Amino acid sequence: MIEHRNTQSWIARAALTGALLAIVGACGAGATTAPTSGAPSAPPASAPAPTAASTAAAPSAVATTTTAPSAAGKVLAWGDDGNGQTEVPPWLKNVVAIATGDEFAVALQADGTVGCWGANDSGQTTPPAGLTGVVAIAAGSNHAIALKSDGTVVGWGNNVDGEIDIPKGLSGVVAIAAGGDHNYALKSDGTVVGWGVDFNGETDIPAGLHDVTAISAGYLWGLALLKDGTLVGWGDKYPTDTTKSYSTVPAGLTGVKAMSAGYYHNLVLKSDGTVVAWGEAGDGATTVPKGLTGVTAVAAGGNFSLALKSDGTVVGWGSKDTGGLTFSADLKNVIAIDAGGDFALAIVRNP
Repeated sequence: MIEHRNTQSWIARAALTGALLAIVGACGAGATTAPTSGAPSAPPASAPAPTAASTAAAPSAVATTTTAPSAAGKVLAWGDDGNGQTEVPPWLKNVVAIATGDEFAVALQADGTVGCWGANDSGQTTPPAGLTGVVAIAAGSNHAIALKSDGTVVGWGNNVDGEIDIPKGLSGVVAIAAGGDHNYALKSDGTVVGWGVDFNGETDIPAGLHDVTAISAGYLWGLALLKDGTLVGWGDKYPTDTTKSYSTVPAGLTGVKAMSAGYYHNLVLKSDGTVVAWGEAGDGATTVPKGLTGVTAVAAGGNFSLALKSDGTVVGWGSKDTGGLTFSADLKNVIAIDAGGDFALAIVRNP
């Protein structure tokens, strides 16, 4: 579903040393459990405990992911609000990272605590009590994961496919990404660990994959950025439609700085500030505006795309049906973006 964020996720391990950046991942819908409802409320001093209004909804894509930019700000949300996903809790402050789930959102505050809002039918907006020391976040379809400063990972929400069954002994993690019902962890040695659903090869990490500097998770696939600026993809194995492969990287693609895997498409930010896209093109989500330059972050949503420019403005393209491209006048001085299936988030720099 990220990183604002963030765009220099190729040095994601800096999240553990204080130079917080972000990467963008993506996710989709999954199984649900009994619904829980309520409005977001202020968390206790020890840890955030937001809850959210929730009703079951049709699956939609979400971009998600992770670590924080070097500045803090307030969160703006827009687009579909069927489950309160654009109703940002008023108690949130000094937010440094955002992540969008299917119909819920997660925010990391500068004090290392987490706030969530939106659908809560699988407990996805109920983080573990006392959760602190968080340096990165990622949201999947109906689950979320958090990276702590000690290099360990914590998860909450839906667990039908083992999404929050963190691999035993997992440590030394420097970046995380959440897909539809799967997750990735980038370790300090440049290798990647995956867990959760594997129906389409989502967690079939290529043998010998190393020198990875950033990761992103699509709905049914994964992407890894190597230190030489190239990408490796896996997953997305559709036996009935071999002509579509969202994990197949365009030939000759180099100079990659960051990427965002969405529901049906991918966005890549190149080191020259330009954007490359591939995947489903029927709604225009992969039709990058001609002449777009000066981009510092990208976010792939369900059927729309966002780009953050160096002047703090946001550019969008793709479907306008759900309001993901309807920007308010307040959308300026932006330092982070993330795109869900039908909604989007941004962090606006504090004055």
